[in-house]
Amino acid sequence: MKIYAEAFGARLFHYQDYRGREIDAVIELPDGRWCAFEIKLGAHQIAEAADHLKKFRDELTAEERAAPPSVLCVICGLSNAAYRREDGVYVVPLTALKD
Repeated sequence: MKIYAEAFGARLFHYQDYRGREIDAVIELPDGRWCAFEIKLGAHQIAEAADHLKKFRDELTAEERAAPPSVLCVICGLSNAAYRREDGVYVVPLTALKD
């Protein structure tokens, strides 16, 4: 993910705060927009990871008045195709990152 982020001038971070909120990966774009990622091994964890991302977004924007992430995405080790869920969360198989 770091190589992909750096390819377009973005930076990769891990997020953890004092309230116990944590996100596996955050990519910050040069214009200040940012994207939040959860990384899961199995497809059975996608729904839980998506719910976690949405809760994180909602808490951060309500409590901290922070700009919401431009993208919420679950990267999954065992998924067959990339798609966008009805709730707007993207699901991307790890194998899609190789090309």
